[in-house]
Order: sequence, then structure tokens, then C-alpha cells
Amino acid sequence: MQLEIRPDPSEVGRARRWARSRLVGSGIQADEPLAETLVLLVSELVTNAVVHTGCSAVVRLVLPGVVTEQAEEATVRLEVDDASDRAPVPRCVGDDATGGRGLALVDGLADRWGWSREGSGKRIWCELDRCAERLESAPACGSAGAVTPEGLAPEGLAPEGLAPEGLAYEVV
Repeated sequence: MQLEIRPDPSEVGRARRWARSRLVGSGIQADEPLAETLVLLVSELVTNAVVHTGCSAVVRLVLPGVVTEQAEEATVRLEVDDASDRAPVPRCVGDDATGGRGLALVDGLADRWGWSREGSGKRIWCELDRCAERLESAPACGSAGAVTPEGLAPEGLAPEGLAPEGLAYEVV
């Protein structure tokens, strides 16, 4: 399932509505924490693609087959491809800033995330795990913020946990 996005901020709302409509029939309820988190991640990644690249983008959502009570564990994958070759870079912003926290939110909410070069552009992806613990309102059942080898962290992020400007982050 994919949706083409124009480089227009109004497309962010359309992407959120599209993601919600894709959940219908998947067994993931609209009011489930995983669905709410997914829609927020769609909003953040599409906003980044539209605002920071000025290019069109493609949003892709990979949902598990129908999730039932017997098979409560499943992984949802969100990908956003854009034509910019600029690497995504987490920013450090002050408390009064009205933006600049998108990748920090992705890092904190997704169980895994990363990026890779795709042709002349890039793909930013994240995954959410649905499991029994999350259904009972636990924040996550995987290792939120873990950076996997597949897309690696943004360039300049040291594997030992040192972020740009010497700030530390913790893999939980």
C-alpha cells in the first residue's frame, strides 16, 4: 500500500487519513495505542519529507495480515521515500522552539527506525511492534530507539550512543 505525496504541507493531513483508512480490516483498532502512534509517526515523517526536502514523496505502509486475539503480535512498517539525497539529521532545539523534534519523536516512539539511500533519494523507515504488553498500555514491547544496521543512524551519530554536538542518547 502506498500513497504519493505532493510537496505541500496540506498533504500531511491526507497522509494521516490514508494511514487510518489502511488500518480498517487489519485487526488493529483505530483507538489502539499502536494505531495512534502510527498516525503520529506518519505525520512526523511526511512533514519532514514535505518541509525539509521540497520534493514529492511516497508513503508506504506494510501491515500484517488480519491480527486476531490468537495472534496478538505483529509488526507494522512505515516507509517514506523522497527524492532528496540529504541525510536526515536529528536536531537539538530549545524548549521554546515550535519545531525540530520530529526525528526525536520517531526515535522515542518507534521500536526501530533508520534510513537508507534509494537511487537519487532516500527512504526513512520505522517499525512498531504490536504485542500483548502494548495492548495493556505499556509504552512499547521492543527496544524503542534502537538503530539497526539496515538504514543506520543519521550520518555523524556514533554507534556508542554519542549524538552530534556530544549529546548522549539512550537505547531503551
